[in-house]
Amino acid sequence: MTSRFTELSVDCHDPELLAAFWCAVLDFEVIDRGEDKVEIGSWEPTAEEVRARQMPPTLVFIQVPEGKSAKNRLHLDVSPIDGSTDDEVTRLLGLGATKVDVGQGSGRSWVVMADPEGNEFCVLRTLAPSD
Repeated sequence: MTSRFTELSVDCHDPELLAAFWCAVLDFEVIDRGEDKVEIGSWEPTAEEVRARQMPPTLVFIQVPEGKSAKNRLHLDVSPIDGSTDDEVTRLLGLGATKVDVGQGSGRSWVVMADPEGNEFCVLRTLAPSD
């Protein structure tokens, strides 16, 4: 008996705002909407495909009344695939992200950022092919 990692849920105030932000970051699409939630992903999961093999999880943004109160205990890491880390940080700033200091210090190979609702995430080294 086993389980699959099928989705990651993110509590937020504005599911539409965060879904749009993360769709732009990850090149995902909205795959489901409900009264207080939006689900995005790179594919639309079916039970058969999930049972057959591990697939990339979806992100589900769920509206909650309370705000974020502390540093996230779980966060996403993203890696640029077609540009430098610096170029990706600039792009994400243009989408509404901010740089944040969570005590990481200077000289790190990653950049800590926050989405429009303050959820931390890291931009790691680029995976773009070198010339």
